[in-house]
Amino acid sequence: MDAMPSSATEVRDAPDRSRTGPRWGLVAAVSGLLGILLALIVPLLPVTQTTSTISWPETGTLDPVTAPLVAYYPLDLVAEIPCAAVGELRDQGREDGVLVSTAPREAGENAGARALMVTVAGPTVEVRSRNVLVADAPTEAVTSAGACSVIRVVADSGSIAAEFVGLEADGREVGGRIDQDLRPQVVGVFTDLQGSAPEGMSVDITVDSRYTTQATVIKQIAIVVGILAIILALVALHRLDLRDGRVGRRVLPRRWWKPRPLDLVVVATLLVWHVIGANTADDGYILTEARAAVSSGYMPEVFRYYGAPYAPFGMPYYLYTAISSLTVGSMWLRIPALLLGIASWILLSREVIPRLGIAARRAAAVRWSTAAVFLAFWLTYNNGLRPEPIVAFGVLATWVSLERALATGRLLPAATGFIIGGLTLSAAPTGTFCIAAIIAASRPLLLLVIRRARRDGWIPTVAPLVAAGLGVLHLIFLDQPLVTTLQSSALLGDVGPTGRWFEEVWRYEWLMNPTPDGSLARRFAVLAMFLSLITCAAILFRKGRIPGVAVGPARRIVGLAAMSLAFMALNPTKWTHHFGAFATIGAALAALVTMAVLPAATRSLRNRMLFLAAVFFVLALSFTSTNGWWYISIYGIPWGGVQPSIAGITFSSVFLGLMLISLVIALVLHYREPFARPGGSGPAEADRSPAVRLLREVSHSPLGLAATLVVVIIVASMAAAVRNQYPAYSVGLQNLRVLSGEPCGIADMVLAEPDANAGLLAPVGDPRDQLEAGADPVEFVPDGIPTDLTATQAVDTDTPGTGEDSDATATTAGTEGGVRAGEGINGSHAALPFGLDPARVPVLGSYQTGPQFNAETTTDWYPLPERKDEHPLITIAAAGSFAPDAIRVEFATDPAPATAPAAGAPAATEQFESAGSVLPIDIGPAPSWRNLRVPVDMLPSDATAIRLVVRDLDPDPSRWIAVTPPRMPELVTMQELVGDSRPVLPDWAVAFHVPCLRPFEEFAGVHELPEYRVLPDRDLAVSSTNTWQAWDGGGPLGFIELLLAGETVPTYLEHDWSRDWGSLVRYEPLVPGARTATVEHGETVRSGLWNGGPLAR
Repeated sequence: MDAMPSSATEVRDAPDRSRTGPRWGLVAAVSGLLGILLALIVPLLPVTQTTSTISWPETGTLDPVTAPLVAYYPLDLVAEIPCAAVGELRDQGREDGVLVSTAPREAGENAGARALMVTVAGPTVEVRSRNVLVADAPTEAVTSAGACSVIRVVADSGSIAAEFVGLEADGREVGGRIDQDLRPQVVGVFTDLQGSAPEGMSVDITVDSRYTTQATVIKQIAIVVGILAIILALVALHRLDLRDGRVGRRVLPRRWWKPRPLDLVVVATLLVWHVIGANTADDGYILTEARAAVSSGYMPEVFRYYGAPYAPFGMPYYLYTAISSLTVGSMWLRIPALLLGIASWILLSREVIPRLGIAARRAAAVRWSTAAVFLAFWLTYNNGLRPEPIVAFGVLATWVSLERALATGRLLPAATGFIIGGLTLSAAPTGTFCIAAIIAASRPLLLLVIRRARRDGWIPTVAPLVAAGLGVLHLIFLDQPLVTTLQSSALLGDVGPTGRWFEEVWRYEWLMNPTPDGSLARRFAVLAMFLSLITCAAILFRKGRIPGVAVGPARRIVGLAAMSLAFMALNPTKWTHHFGAFATIGAALAALVTMAVLPAATRSLRNRMLFLAAVFFVLALSFTSTNGWWYISIYGIPWGGVQPSIAGITFSSVFLGLMLISLVIALVLHYREPFARPGGSGPAEADRSPAVRLLREVSHSPLGLAATLVVVIIVASMAAAVRNQYPAYSVGLQNLRVLSGEPCGIADMVLAEPDANAGLLAPVGDPRDQLEAGADPVEFVPDGIPTDLTATQAVDTDTPGTGEDSDATATTAGTEGGVRAGEGINGSHAALPFGLDPARVPVLGSYQTGPQFNAETTTDWYPLPERKDEHPLITIAAAGSFAPDAIRVEFATDPAPATAPAAGAPAATEQFESAGSVLPIDIGPAPSWRNLRVPVDMLPSDATAIRLVVRDLDPDPSRWIAVTPPRMPELVTMQELVGDSRPVLPDWAVAFHVPCLRPFEEFAGVHELPEYRVLPDRDLAVSSTNTWQAWDGGGPLGFIELLLAGETVPTYLEHDWSRDWGSLVRYEPLVPGARTATVEHGETVRSGLWNGGPLAR
């Protein structure tokens, strides 16, 4: 609120500005027009592009090379293979083979379906791209002396052609051409040929590096001059504002800095939540993009969209690039969100509430309700790196600036609002809410502009305002040209997920699902906003005003909220986290609705009781969901997966009952109202103590009380999670570790087996028979395992706009079973998981076809080594679907023998006697290979040996067991195993929680190959990260599966052994001898209108 003048000297007549006015008008006009012109020209100005080309062979040899292209497909490709190479392939003893391919044949069907393959297929030489036959010729004709000189393949965005040069059939050259975009995916160049490269063999690839650009000098000058012109125009606009004769306008209200009790509560809550609060879903996504910008030179979409920039949005992400270059600790990365939360509250309490009028400024209920609803929104949605905190602050700052312009009759605040709105729009699509704020204020603002234009002229008045609004273009197109940015934006829409405006219902469907997307906290914040909006709109429509509230600001807040909801429907993605942008709008609506239902404004007790019933309905509907939070933020949370309840009574039932009671009371009051007589009782307001008056006022705001209850519940539940999990991992504990200099997140708490074979326990008897040494096995045989162990799980993966199926079938790398060619130590042909060596590790299984029989086996005894902190677990690799007690770990307390008996000694198993048993922890998924685990502290301190007793007594053919010997591995942290220098693919859901691992890089259109991948828990991986990062969306899995083979590393969450935290995959190349290709870089200048051609898909 503008401060009133403290003395008569602060408002005085203006001096004669007849000379200075026109002068500043000219400055405003010229600088404003120049600012507009440069803002519009900057996207068209040239940039310097870093080009990339790959030429093979590199060193005169036919060694394969890897070069996974970020865009998957090159701008163009030219390959020439001497026809004599076909004969050389035969000379090397191969009738079939690959002459040249852009993906290794070891990748199987995927290589043929996506890559260029020039192959000899028995009697035919074929050229295929994406499995489409381009040309073929008989092998004998190609190898005939003098008939064919070279096989030439040329591919670009318009066509692909292949020609067997010199070879003719029916008087025509043999070849083919297809006039469509069939450019192959390139992950390298590979061949089955060996030795020196034959003369004339070449593959030349032009990489699509259109996004790797920098501003030219002329563009840099234009940007600097354009920004200076806008600043000068704003200075001139301010000087023209001063012609109204008034001075002493305060930028900030008087005593705005003085803290109040409510300020301390809000700030303290934000600070506590900053330490213990849940993170948002896309924190890892954004952090990885921000870190990738250092190597790539722009803000790339690392996990999808073929590496396209997140343009024209995402400008604030460069702030995280700067922070992450200093520290990757969660506490520090989220400081911008914390500061924005505090700044938003300052605007709400110092600007918004006072704008509503004196009554709102004095009503404690209004302030407390505003704070409670603000916290309910902010804590739930805005505690991470997503842009919603920026939008929430930006839209409120825009509204405040416009209100100040209308209140003071000056245009500099309006120009400031346009600048803030433009910057907010560059953060995210929800930045369009600022446009809603401008539209809501447009009529009085237009009248102000007309009045000023009549005095100062149209161009001096309008040009600075337009220049201010367009100034953000300097940032959006800082180093990207116009056409490339438009292509990137179109690509994001084509790949999806996308939803049209009339499919906005998807967002609300997700909100009403009992998942973290529709948790009780998320539901309450949004439903409270809708209740406030509907109530205020109804009162304004019926009465034209809310008693005690300034009409103009009230209408503009309601209009802002309504139009923002409409603008959000235009957002192509329909996630519920976008509601975080409404944090300040919802809080402002809460202030309005509190004023509307106070007794001073609504004297009808019936109507206030109806509003109370509506609040109880909002609570009841909210508490039908779970207290769910994203990924690891849910660890240890009370009611994390169920409806909140106490003693079997759900909160939602209680609130529903209170709603019905309130409705009954309202009905009674409705019938009683005609007979009620006006009158008052009780002490006068002036006679009440300040505490009593405060309590009475706050009690008049049921929405504020409901929001306070929700805030208390979510903060208390997060605090309880830290206590419940300790000393195991929790978000709060990790943030405290950050303060002590340990920023590496869950990577410091996940324990891994560097080599699963190293932890094998030695049996007393013969290693070959160790799984059956305790007794004669019944129906357990070395090959009693089905070939396909893929876990099938019905999970909800129907992501809006993606068309994904809801039946997800997936498993972690190397745990899906299979058959190997050679025999293992006990004659098994089963493929073992986790890098277990079949030459050392026997396996038995009870899988049977046909009639089913009970199966059982007892293993040899395994003496236990001395207990150490590095050996906290006994683990068992097992597969199948079985009852929890189907595998028992028996322990003995007999003294260990001084020397081991000879291998195969018949009395070996009699040296120990069972003293009890424990059941191992099985976290699934079935029937895939997984590691059962027994914490050592579950065994008696005097246990000296263990053995496994396995019984499959289930007649269901789908129920069976496969088991390997127990291990007692020495564990190291995942951070120690992987380190901070190896390139890693951290899935977007988990990346924020393993910040010390180095994400793989890309530059000028070529990826670095990761050595590890970190996945979240299986449900999240199956439903989200695997599908989002897949080949059909332009994600990194699209090149990884063509070049690398993964093996799951056994991992366990320390002190939380039954938790499926996720998984770690170690990659090995499919072609071990392949080297990283040498990429030749150059530079070329591109116009802002340069079109690099269509992006292949």
